[in-house]
Amino acid sequence: MAPTQRGAATSKPVTEVLTRFREHYGRLLEWIVCALMIILFVEVTLGVVFRSLGRSLIWYDELASVLLAWLTFYGSALASVKRAHIGCPELVDALPWGARRRVNILAQLVVIAFFVLLGAVGVSIMPVLATDTMVSLPWVPMNVVQSVIPISATLIAIAEVTYLIDLVVATAPPKATGGAALADGLH
Repeated sequence: MAPTQRGAATSKPVTEVLTRFREHYGRLLEWIVCALMIILFVEVTLGVVFRSLGRSLIWYDELASVLLAWLTFYGSALASVKRAHIGCPELVDALPWGARRRVNILAQLVVIAFFVLLGAVGVSIMPVLATDTMVSLPWVPMNVVQSVIPISATLIAIAEVTYLIDLVVATAPPKATGGAALADGLH
């Protein structure tokens, strides 16, 4: 069997498995993000109601800030799965397929390395933060609050690895998704 035929035969099942994995993984992250949004909504609403009654909750501002940060980090992981982060791919897309593939693989490796490093540093500071607590909720240690950094870095790295595998096994350019390019919106 010729190398291109073998590559085509093995890349399709791998791509299908990765697509199914990303669908389930994205669904899990959607549930997490939705749950965080609902919790944040309920928490802020309670804070507003209690404040209007003259009985402010001392913890609601700090907790709302933490929940918003968590929503941002987990939302970033979801955006990675959906390839929804801001980008300007027009320059890379203008390259021939082989060069575009190599540039995209390099970019994926840089992104993955960054998030692996971020996750490792996040884990390394957990013991330092274990002795600190939230100001308004002293029973909540800061390492629990800041655990979102290594967790979300891992979640993002997992999503990016699935796309790296897609690039490595690809034998042809991906089909156009039909989305509008940035330049299309500028006219």
